[in-house]
Amino acid sequence: MADATQAFYDELAESYHLLFADWPGSMQRQAAALDRLIRASLGEGPHGILDAACGIGAQAIGLALLGYRVHATDLSPRAVARAEREAAKAGAALTFAVADLRTLAAQVHGEFDVVLACDNALPHFLSDEDLRLAVANMTARLRPGGLFLASTRYYDRLVREQPRVDAPRVFDDPDGLRITFQLWQWTADMRRYALHQFILKQEGEAWRTAHFTAEYRALLRAELEQAIRKANLVEARWHEPEESGFFQPIITARRP
Repeated sequence: MADATQAFYDELAESYHLLFADWPGSMQRQAAALDRLIRASLGEGPHGILDAACGIGAQAIGLALLGYRVHATDLSPRAVARAEREAAKAGAALTFAVADLRTLAAQVHGEFDVVLACDNALPHFLSDEDLRLAVANMTARLRPGGLFLASTRYYDRLVREQPRVDAPRVFDDPDGLRITFQLWQWTADMRRYALHQFILKQEGEAWRTAHFTAEYRALLRAELEQAIRKANLVEARWHEPEESGFFQPIITARRP
């Protein structure tokens, strides 16, 4: 799992911003939503945050710009390198490292007020054991009373609906159109799917196509809640996008 997932994000790192109509604005909106949720749970900061699945900085950079003390890690060295460049461009002060969620406690030192893994990171763990390890290692870096936070797709509904494609999005770029969409190939039991991310860019009369693929599990809420209980976290609660303003459902829990 680790090699394939790392390869996916290594390959996508230089193109990731193309999935958004407004990449800087998206960072700001995501950080604002997480900031409201964190302050509602922990009170006014500044708080120390470990973003354990930072990608190219979608959440970490915005949170650092809001005054949080952020250390950001990811499995993908190329994503971390891109995140460092994005942080410098934005004038954000935070630190970065490469780390696997399943061995996070050994690769990152210290305790944090918040440990988070957003944007559907945990469903990359295809086995219950790997999921348990990831949640346990995130928990190990939380201070007592600290906040565990993760976001996923709403898989309980998706398993029922069995979508094959995520609707295309069309963007008007200065040099032509850009189209992004996803194709999902489900296994027979509907518990896993291969995601194919396509990015099409118009170049004059021609089109250039980029294709990236990764494997996910359809992580049901009860399965993630079970991993959270096994990590001895308490007060697990789901926050829907309509409530939080974040683009995916979020689950939070506390370390006693």
